[in-house]
Amino acid sequence: MNKKIGRIFKGDKVIWMVFFFLCMISIVEVFSASSGLTYKSQNYIGPIAYHAFTIAAGVVVAIITLNIPCRYFKLMTPFLLLITAILLLIVMLGGGKSTNDASRWISIMGFTIQPSEIAKGTIVLAVAQILAAMQRENGADRQAFKWILWITIPTCAMIGVENLSTAALLFGVVILMMFIGLVPLRQLGKLVGALVFVVVFAVAMVMIVGHETAGEDNKQLTKTEQLDQPREKSKIEKLLHRADTWKARILKFGKDDVAPQDYDLDKDAQVAHANIAIVSSGVVGKGPGKSVERDFLAQAFSDFIFAIVIEELGLLGAAFVVFLYIILLYRCARIASQCENNFPAFLAMGLGLLLVVQAAFNMMVAVGLAPVTGQPLPLISKGGTSTIINCAYIGTILSVSRSAKMKREKELTPNVAGIQ
Repeated sequence: MNKKIGRIFKGDKVIWMVFFFLCMISIVEVFSASSGLTYKSQNYIGPIAYHAFTIAAGVVVAIITLNIPCRYFKLMTPFLLLITAILLLIVMLGGGKSTNDASRWISIMGFTIQPSEIAKGTIVLAVAQILAAMQRENGADRQAFKWILWITIPTCAMIGVENLSTAALLFGVVILMMFIGLVPLRQLGKLVGALVFVVVFAVAMVMIVGHETAGEDNKQLTKTEQLDQPREKSKIEKLLHRADTWKARILKFGKDDVAPQDYDLDKDAQVAHANIAIVSSGVVGKGPGKSVERDFLAQAFSDFIFAIVIEELGLLGAAFVVFLYIILLYRCARIASQCENNFPAFLAMGLGLLLVVQAAFNMMVAVGLAPVTGQPLPLISKGGTSTIINCAYIGTILSVSRSAKMKREKELTPNVAGIQ
């Protein structure tokens, strides 16, 4: 029985344990945080059944992916780049499905997918391949930097039109991968300097173009307001509305501390109730399923699920979740160090950074250390495309660990024929 299980769940056992704990925490916390959905639909099993099915499908995807030899991931890169470009262009040209004034999803054969999620893994795969192919004795060839930017900048630009935080996160991961891949520091320094200038310029333009009162996150129109909408917004108007949203988030994050009695719970509902959830948690929390603030947080099961984790599991539970992501990144580094070839090593590190950096963003937003970005907590937040693709990332890391382990075992196995 143990051998059969071992044949299915191959690869790094620590990664599997981290994956298992994150999935279990996800099922429990999403079930608790989805009370608003269950109340509206009067279906108390549907939301969690769907999420559990998504997790189960993700595990199957991880198992399938880990059985793909690393060399085949290289062959997928051109096709994935083409598919990513097509899907992102469809979203940019108005073919995306709009939710909360952001067109980030595409409906295909009844399934809703988020192209930016596919783009993240595709870019990491392409960057890993470029860094591996252009490694020299003293580090990466200077041309590697240019090739990486030629692929990354257009992709991030297309993502950033509707999902700026995802574009910024992906670009940050690419910079970290180039640093690990020994791209010349002079080139990285120039890139960082240019990025600082672009960020300052972009923030200035958002503050000039955006409106303070518009762009409230998750704002719901009343029936009267919906009837008053004469036409669908143009792409320019939608882009300007995203500027309103970005400005509102910057202003909310940058304002001084407000006295509790002066806090506007309606205007700043998300941040306010997240803070209440954290403050009322204590060391051990209120217990699974006993959250109060989940009924007031519109994105309790997604963007702000870490606040619900703290409220129900306390500081100890939150520390345990953080520890799981740290272990995940550490094991990715260990796996990368055991690889004989550069490509699987860069791929494992890139995917590990992608998951952990996104998790760090989500946690920082939940505790008020960063402005609201709309990034879910990987492998814990409720999701469809993102959950499945994150599981595929785990499967890819496990595939790399499996290949590294097999090569080590071959090296350690004595040549019996030679001894005889």
